[in-house]
Amino acid sequence: MSRRVTLNLGFEGNTRDVTVVIPDDEPTPWQWGERLSVVGKPTARVDGPLKATGAAHYTYDIELPGMLYGAILRSPWPHARIRNIDLSAAEHLAGVRAVLALEDREIRFAGQEVAAVAAISSDLADDALKLIKVDYQTMRFVVNMDRAMGDSAPRVFGSGSNVGRTSTSSVGDVPRGLQVAANTIEATYTTPVQTHVCLETHGAVASFNAAGDRLTVWCSTQGVFSVRDDLAVYFSLPPDNVRVVCEFLGGGFGSKFGATPEIIVAARLARAAGVPVKVMLPRGDEHRSTGNRPNSEQRVKLGVDRDGKLTAIDLVQRGSGGIGGGAGSAAPFKSVYRCTNIRTEERDIYTNAGPASPMRAPGWPQGCFALELAMDEMARKAGIDRLEFRRRNTDNPVRAAEYEIGARAFGWTEKTSSPKSSGALKRGVGVASAEWHAVGVSGPEAQVIAHRDGSVEVRVGTQDIGTGTRTILAIVAAEELGLPVDRVKSEIGDTRFLFSVPSGGSLSAPSNTPAVRQAAAHLKDKLFRIAAPILGAEPGDLEAADGSIRVRTNPSRSLAFADVCKRIPGDSISAQGERVPNYQGFRTDQAGCQFAEVEVDTETGIVRVTHVVAVHDAGRIIDPLTARSQVNGGILMGIGFALFEDRRMDPQLGIMVNPTMDDYKLPGPLDVPQIDVTFFEVANGITNTGVMGLGEVAHVASAAAVACAVYDAIGVPVRSLPITPDRVLAALGRA
Repeated sequence: MSRRVTLNLGFEGNTRDVTVVIPDDEPTPWQWGERLSVVGKPTARVDGPLKATGAAHYTYDIELPGMLYGAILRSPWPHARIRNIDLSAAEHLAGVRAVLALEDREIRFAGQEVAAVAAISSDLADDALKLIKVDYQTMRFVVNMDRAMGDSAPRVFGSGSNVGRTSTSSVGDVPRGLQVAANTIEATYTTPVQTHVCLETHGAVASFNAAGDRLTVWCSTQGVFSVRDDLAVYFSLPPDNVRVVCEFLGGGFGSKFGATPEIIVAARLARAAGVPVKVMLPRGDEHRSTGNRPNSEQRVKLGVDRDGKLTAIDLVQRGSGGIGGGAGSAAPFKSVYRCTNIRTEERDIYTNAGPASPMRAPGWPQGCFALELAMDEMARKAGIDRLEFRRRNTDNPVRAAEYEIGARAFGWTEKTSSPKSSGALKRGVGVASAEWHAVGVSGPEAQVIAHRDGSVEVRVGTQDIGTGTRTILAIVAAEELGLPVDRVKSEIGDTRFLFSVPSGGSLSAPSNTPAVRQAAAHLKDKLFRIAAPILGAEPGDLEAADGSIRVRTNPSRSLAFADVCKRIPGDSISAQGERVPNYQGFRTDQAGCQFAEVEVDTETGIVRVTHVVAVHDAGRIIDPLTARSQVNGGILMGIGFALFEDRRMDPQLGIMVNPTMDDYKLPGPLDVPQIDVTFFEVANGITNTGVMGLGEVAHVASAAAVACAVYDAIGVPVRSLPITPDRVLAALGRA
């Protein structure tokens, strides 16, 4: 059964009544202006002390009795066939317990898995790898995207073309839109391959039972259930016979979905050796083999009329994810700005390099960089203030309001009207728009348990990839039950709990919080039935607030929450909740914008980001403290993309030449600017919590805003990332 409820939804100065249909047992969604007790208040992470003291157990920390240590032999060649593998010397090395050759005999990138060993120590496992003899038939290879497109280029996949299927999208009449435009621009923008650089490398500990029909895996993953299902298929086991645990995870960003090769290798070695096996990848393997953000080359054409309104957007893009796909970047071009004539064309180019995997807002940072820098170039050509140009071309009321808030906080008018400074050090400012669609999905289920001592436990089969999931789930349950957050414990990261979806695409918060709130509401109803006879009231007359259960119309008639729990017939009482499909609500998209200020030394070419102002909509903000951390992380990752990161391949050897933290450059402490974050709260009514994800949208605009600020500082666009000193000096030379 369902019921109709009318909600006041929207944002400050722009609300309206919206009627939605929700299940009978679903809590009424939080609406605009609703006062909440703990939701929206800054709350320290519930697992903060564990991480700060080193007590948090990551996969690397798992130690089991009799455990062995695994290592993986990888191909030094970018393209080869394996004619033979001789494992005998490794098998006879004292202390080695299992050796196996992997099935794939076609090598397509340097770093591909070839064989694996398990030994009583990591050093011994590494020694055993050196004893494995592999007879490779080396083949021609290509790691350069331009060369890969040539007719005579080596084929990455047999006789098939290195050029993937072209994906096109078109609305309106782009040639006509360009023809009638008062101003047009055309330019090409490029971005490099970026690797994920998870703080915790990929890895797993696997253990079979004595009968070999039950498998337990502790692994660094963004999806415990997706790993479970993959392993169940691989080893022909019922899913219930596979348990996957991820208590703590040191970063994922999209590269840790499913049973990745090192997880399968750990399980195979454990089955062969009859004891648990741990496989943790070294940093070099992490860079070469576990995924990356594809590069891009984007040819952009824009047209505007005399009023500064876009008449045409045209994108022709190509990119390479090595032996993987997913190099598209068209999404921002099709949705961020209003234009009636838009055409996009995307192509994947295959090369003999490590495979791409999803990386924080796949395709959007690349596309946003090209789109926003092109918008800046067009604004200057049309003689329009860059922020005003964006205002004229947005039809999103949330983003329009965010522009005003961000401009005031940043001091846009003052900074754009003041001198760029004299001498070698030039100052510049930029702005870029962000968008995402983190509305979440149905499917997750949650269990909330009240114990007789008055404590509450939340159990969900999700995982915390470092974003504070444990904390926000505890906050939601505490809000519904009228408790302080420290009375609620979140248990996650285990397939023994109820199902949840992988943590990617900003799904965790909007997919799991509604299930937790519904479960807490069901538990509250059970507690009301216990308390009602004592309070001389009907269950429907009660409310949970301030650590008590009380009569709504007479709060003095109350019982402490803990006292009600003492009357639970058994040790505990529990309830389940599910994440139901989204309602129509107010809006299903989310907007953001970021302003950046940079200093550019025109003598050395060094760029330093000094200040970033970020304004973002993420629906209902559960915990501003963890949310702000999300935005800070997205900005810093964007600064790395803009200024430092670049996977470099040797075209003659076909190998990555900077697979270490010494050579693969990331932002350091001295590269961190002042960051000011403002959350633009929107009551969207899409779910019972109205929460939207924040991880992706906080990253989309960061590199673009920096690039636009550099353009402002030196007066010429640097159209290729990263914006390294040599590229700055070259641009100044052209100017």
